[in-house]
Amino acid sequence: MSRRLIAFTAMLLLVACSSTTFFYNRLDFLIPWYMGRYVDLDREQSQFLDQQLLPFLAWHRAEELPRYLELLDQAEALLDHSVTAADIETLSLSAEEAWLRVEDRALQWMIELGNRLSDTQMEEFIAELSKRQTKYEKKYLPRSEKEYREDAFENLRDSLQDYMGRLDTAQREALREAVQGLQRSDGVWLEERARWIDRLETILQREPGWEERLRAAIDTREDTVSEAYTATYENNLRVVHQAIASTINSRSDKQDRRLRREIQDLREDLGVLIEQGQKDSE
Repeated sequence: MSRRLIAFTAMLLLVACSSTTFFYNRLDFLIPWYMGRYVDLDREQSQFLDQQLLPFLAWHRAEELPRYLELLDQAEALLDHSVTAADIETLSLSAEEAWLRVEDRALQWMIELGNRLSDTQMEEFIAELSKRQTKYEKKYLPRSEKEYREDAFENLRDSLQDYMGRLDTAQREALREAVQGLQRSDGVWLEERARWIDRLETILQREPGWEERLRAAIDTREDTVSEAYTATYENNLRVVHQAIASTINSRSDKQDRRLRREIQDLREDLGVLIEQGQKDSE
């Protein structure tokens, strides 16, 4: 998938809780196994994942990318009238559903990889998760309230400027005001991430039936988070959806042209990927 497509999805899911988002790492315990960021895979394991990746990408190009085209059509249609926070929420939910479909499709072969890892590799995986937890805590928690909100502002501003071009003074000031409505989220996010690592470490002892326990843990993860986490997440989504809608509505003619051009570029990128997938399947 192109860099612009990834950025577009990230913008829709933006929660402005720092340089990370609440659910940005929801697969950080699975996908990185393939990417080699958490576990050093041997040749046989790497070949296994290469074999699994081909049908996965074929499915994604055949079934998911056309849905992304529909999402882009919906986004562009919004530009012909005043955009509401509810409109942005609808797009965000569609992007979230797309991510869940990818997650569900990838889970089976990630579990199969889990059965192929040695005990040493599994320990390496958990250790890397814990190491990154410590890194995030040191990076985000010491920030002052002012620093937190400045990071949130910059994250939101940069995401919007990727598609609209440079924001004017009034737009930037409106975003600065909007982020004052955010509830600080880095603490509750890291608390939930730490609890998840603890649950995962137990499951990945790989006692009989661990695969189903992992699936169940993933399926119910949003039901097990704290009330504080849920409340903060929902509040920040409302704030950001409204901020995005307001900024889009205040766009200049130049920003409108830039935004429509970016959507068209994404549409062309998707078309190329879909066409490549069709050729590969022939």
